[in-house]
Amino acid sequence: MKVAVGQLCSSSNTKNNLRTVYKILNLAIQNQARILFLPEATDYLAQNAKHSLQLSQQVKTAFLTPLVEHIKALNQSTYVSIGIHLPNDTTTKVENVHLLIDPKGTIVSRYQKLHLFDVDVPNGPILKESNSVEAGNTITPPTLIDDVANIGLSICYDIRFPELSLKLRQLGANILTFPSAFTTKTGDAHWEVLSKARALDSQCFVVNAAQCGHHDVGTNEKGDTIERISYGDSIIVDPWGTVLAKAKKFDDKDLSVDDDSDYFEVIYADLDFDQLNKVRTNMPLSQHRRADVFGDL
Repeated sequence: MKVAVGQLCSSSNTKNNLRTVYKILNLAIQNQARILFLPEATDYLAQNAKHSLQLSQQVKTAFLTPLVEHIKALNQSTYVSIGIHLPNDTTTKVENVHLLIDPKGTIVSRYQKLHLFDVDVPNGPILKESNSVEAGNTITPPTLIDDVANIGLSICYDIRFPELSLKLRQLGANILTFPSAFTTKTGDAHWEVLSKARALDSQCFVVNAAQCGHHDVGTNEKGDTIERISYGDSIIVDPWGTVLAKAKKFDDKDLSVDDDSDYFEVIYADLDFDQLNKVRTNMPLSQHRRADVFGDL
């Protein structure tokens, strides 16, 4: 199965972001990818919690509905995995969700991010995703495509919690995907090693689309530009830990743009499920797990 990963640099302008998604989708279709994976927050990146809540109000009408209608109108055979925001019905926060959309424009799977990135580093950055995001509380069962690819949905910070990946494997997943907007410091230190680790401990393909570059989220009340930078380095890893494809990082001086000044990049890989089954047969980790000691993981 051929898959595509689209890397982009979303701004706070949902219309412009959607335009870039269309371009990436066209390339994925032209290259006959069965599934296109897009990053977390493809719809927008915001300045703060208040800004995010405001932007989320327009996502359904200005981003999601046009996207599913566009996919439907294309009448092709490519699934789309994408991370977006939606308003929460009972709070003043948003939901960070991962959707899987089939070629008919139907949302066939939905996952709400379980683990929120709350970090307060002494003399360093303070990042509180929980200020703006309502955490999910359920695992979404994997979705089967073509009787061969079984996709388990997660989002970004979830990659640091192997129990989620192991549970998805137990539920039948053979592809894990963590659409992300990793910071540059944590990305440089951990992004690739975490992607490989989740592939190795779950014996799944890991397909990770990432935001990349300096995001245009506007200015604050003082007129100062708000700096948001994502690491990039979208990656596809096989169950043996081999990197099948990688995109560029945020500091690559050759980050190209198209005629409309939209940065994006698409990478591809052919996923060999016979090889995956061979890895699982030759090293049957699922049979060797000590459920009597650790539980059903």
